[in-house]
Amino acid sequence: MSSRDVVLARVRRALADVPREEGPEETAVPRDYWLRHATRNDAQRIGLLAENLADYRALVHRCTSAELPAVIEELLRRRGSRSVVAPWAVPGDWLPDDIERVDDSPALSPHDLDAIDTVVTGCAVAVAETGTIVLDTGEDQGRRLISLVPDHHICVVHAPSQVVDSVPQALKHLDPARPQTWISGPSATSDIELDRVEGVHGPRTLEVIITTTGRSPLPEAGQTS
Repeated sequence: MSSRDVVLARVRRALADVPREEGPEETAVPRDYWLRHATRNDAQRIGLLAENLADYRALVHRCTSAELPAVIEELLRRRGSRSVVAPWAVPGDWLPDDIERVDDSPALSPHDLDAIDTVVTGCAVAVAETGTIVLDTGEDQGRRLISLVPDHHICVVHAPSQVVDSVPQALKHLDPARPQTWISGPSATSDIELDRVEGVHGPRTLEVIITTTGRSPLPEAGQTS
């Protein structure tokens, strides 16, 4: 008996009591998995996010909302960036006046974006347990393309309002009809010898700024903020 036969036999046994005319949408699947793996306060949740982001080789910075423009400027100066692409909803005071700001536009081709030094975006939600940043093309995130082509990505996370414990909790705040980009560290892959290569299909450097603000809690998908 082949492996295929073994697998199909197990599927048939599992479905033995299911009427042939019954479709998968007719039987509810219990969603009783854990929504999170621990009870945390805001400080613990934010600390876990920072720790897991760093494990994925993202560069993590923490500041207050008042300090945010100065931190972004410092990161751009350190990088030597002369141009930045940013969605229209990224506030103007986040970026230094003497660095060229390129607004996100469908007219920008991948070739155009490749010539830009840095992209600055916000995020939709951040997952502490996995160290994941999620972008969903919101007003301060722009098209998926801009976060995938430039070699340097600065992503701003507003804490505690945008930080959740787990992936199931994050899904409650995301609209499945919107295009999403889930980011866990800078773009990386490994070849057959397990040599890590960064920047293959996205930014080589990801810098995440966790800033403390007074933003209202995240809305669930389908609600407005």
